[in-house]
Amino acid sequence: MKISNRIKKNFRRKLAAALVAGMMTFSIGVDSVNAADVLNITLDETIQRAFENNRTIKESVADREAAFWSLSEARRQTNPQLSWNFNGLRTGGDHYGNTRHTFSNSGSITMPIYQGGRLKEGRRSARYALSSADLALENTMQTVRLQSTIYYFNVLQYRNLIEVYEEEVVTLQEHLRNVNAQFRVGTVAKVDVLESQVELANAQQNLVNIQNNYDVAVAELNNYIGLPADTIIRPQDTLTYRRYDATLSDCTSYALENRADAAMADYAIKRAESAKKAAKAGWRPNVNASVTKELDTENFLSSKTTDRWTAGVSASWNIFDGGITRAQVNQADAALTRAQEEAAQTREQIQLDVQSAFLQLHAAEKNIGTTRASVALAEENYKIAQVRYAAGVGTNLDVMDASRKLTEARSNYFTALYNYNTAKASLDRYMGVPVEIDVTRYVESEGEGNTAAKSREDAALTTEAASVPETGEVAPVVLIDFENNDTPLPSETVERNKAFE
Repeated sequence: MKISNRIKKNFRRKLAAALVAGMMTFSIGVDSVNAADVLNITLDETIQRAFENNRTIKESVADREAAFWSLSEARRQTNPQLSWNFNGLRTGGDHYGNTRHTFSNSGSITMPIYQGGRLKEGRRSARYALSSADLALENTMQTVRLQSTIYYFNVLQYRNLIEVYEEEVVTLQEHLRNVNAQFRVGTVAKVDVLESQVELANAQQNLVNIQNNYDVAVAELNNYIGLPADTIIRPQDTLTYRRYDATLSDCTSYALENRADAAMADYAIKRAESAKKAAKAGWRPNVNASVTKELDTENFLSSKTTDRWTAGVSASWNIFDGGITRAQVNQADAALTRAQEEAAQTREQIQLDVQSAFLQLHAAEKNIGTTRASVALAEENYKIAQVRYAAGVGTNLDVMDASRKLTEARSNYFTALYNYNTAKASLDRYMGVPVEIDVTRYVESEGEGNTAAKSREDAALTTEAASVPETGEVAPVVLIDFENNDTPLPSETVERNKAFE
């Protein structure tokens, strides 16, 4: 028995260490990072670092450990209890004549035999609480995965926008050189030079703001994944468009079966049902067994003792308690109704979450195609404006307006791509795509009466994990590098597009 308990204790410690260390999803070795270091990091490594350092995960691990010991306490309520009492008394007064000393030692063993079902339901409720704690940890990890992904995508988005605004600055610088050249030969007015200078200054200011937003996004990512705030991040991924073929019905059905909070709501109902049954124990008798041994002496070291022992069973039945038990049962019944309503509300919220993310995903998908075409049109419009201005049939305002529209089109293009990727990450979260354990398999294993450790083992995520609705192939749209974009680009764009390489 001692060896078995030691093994169980070691297992719990290893499990807690593994959860805190974030070893449940990825096997990626990432070296420690000091302040002001440069770190090349992928999305998977970002999520791994978040698992290792996120305090909410550590709190969930502690909650699970507390739930485990709560279940252990509930199970031990039926064990025999051994107690020992010692009394040393000095007694005097007219009745006794002289002062007397009395020393007594008594030991007793008591064990509950029947408590009206209260102890049984207590064990059952504690087991459900432990299952909820397991699923709460999985739920927390899914949330951390989503948030770290969004922070990572923010960095990618601002990196893309830096490229866009750098491109605008370079374009306007070239245009200003052309305007100055024409001004020197007297073909354009001074006002064209001034307008071009103002437009360039505004573009440079926009670039500074975007670069600042990029630095803030990097700092937020560093903070969330536990890196020094001034660590220089170099993301190794790009935002891409992967067609998502699953239907809304498929996503919703998957979410209702696999969301951890839905299963937690079901366990809350089961706990409320157990609490109601435990409250009804007040109407039933209590039966206990006990053995007592008592030794009394007049002197502390005297060998003359009075030896008494008792053994038997005692029963008590509170025939009328003034309606207390009825009130407790009604209270538990109201709590059960609340738990049922909360479970229904949770499922309604799940359906809403999935639908919202799904619609956002497909809206962004449509915008990707629209803004991609808009970029091609804006580039063509800018070329025409340049040619017309050089020929003297167009105005400088036409060129600058075309430049702004081109920058806006490119920004919208990357924003649509960012929205699509974040909506896809949100959809995965709202569908309950697993991180460490398959919720459906966990619930099935727990329902078979297995221990929490066995249920976690049965539900451990493998390469054959729960069947997630598949996505389509990666579409031929690479949306970071203009040079690799199928849309024709001006030659100066291709020549200058070397940022972040």
